Amino acid sequence: MSTRTVSINTDIGEGFGVWGVGDEAPLMGQVTAANIACGFHAGDPDILRRTCEMASARGVSVGAQVSYRDLVGFGRRFIDVPTPTLVNDIVYQIGALQAFARIAGTEVSYVKAHGALYNTAARHHGHARAIVEAIELLDPELPVLCQYDTVLWNIALDAGLRAHAEVFIDRSYTDDALLVPRSHPEALVLDPSAAAKRAVQMVATGVVDSVCNQSATVVPEDAETIAMCIHSDTPGAVDIARQTRSLLEQNGVALVRIGAPRHG
Repeated sequence: MSTRTVSINTDIGEGFGVWGVGDEAPLMGQVTAANIACGFHAGDPDILRRTCEMASARGVSVGAQVSYRDLVGFGRRFIDVPTPTLVNDIVYQIGALQAFARIAGTEVSYVKAHGALYNTAARHHGHARAIVEAIELLDPELPVLCQYDTVLWNIALDAGLRAHAEVFIDRSYTDDALLVPRSHPEALVLDPSAAAKRAVQMVATGVVDSVCNQSATVVPEDAETIAMCIHSDTPGAVDIARQTRSLLEQNGVALVRIGAPRHG
């Protein structure tokens, strides 16, 4: 069907203290990359260590899922933080995950923003620049996952970073290829079969049907690798991931990790 390779990633490790997220092993078994919460919207040191160890044991890539400092809002609220402070916040989060990844015998191999920061960086030059600058400071070899042709996408490419086009298996799209707000009644795609078919469509054509039944381009024509995301807190996430993985493989799509260990 396509010469493109695909990584299936999930936002994971998003508990905090006694507010756990249950057994994430089944979902981790279906993905090739784990976007691990780094403590600002979710995740505490115990969860960071446990989730890194789970990913390492399964050969799953570890990615830093960075956020605004917003535990109360789960990182889903915009915070008008100054860009230099946001740079330091992101460096702090990536650094914490790097330490736990190293202990687990793996390493952080990419970066992805979470929630409001992800959506804001698609349009906000200052906050997109903060993500790029943090990566440049720590390791410019780290790819950044983001939506195609957004402000973050273009700033990352201009800086010489690798941007991986990310699409969403379990979320609906606007006509301009951005995510429909979670407040929208059709924000989530919960039917595993429909989600899997949509994933195959995005790989094959680079477009997805929006909530208004328009074709939205979500992948550039020259993209060699596509990052596909499923949120761990989506109802039926394991089933969605399993059916998507199965249908992609049936269509000859190669599933890969994001990045690869480069040290040690």
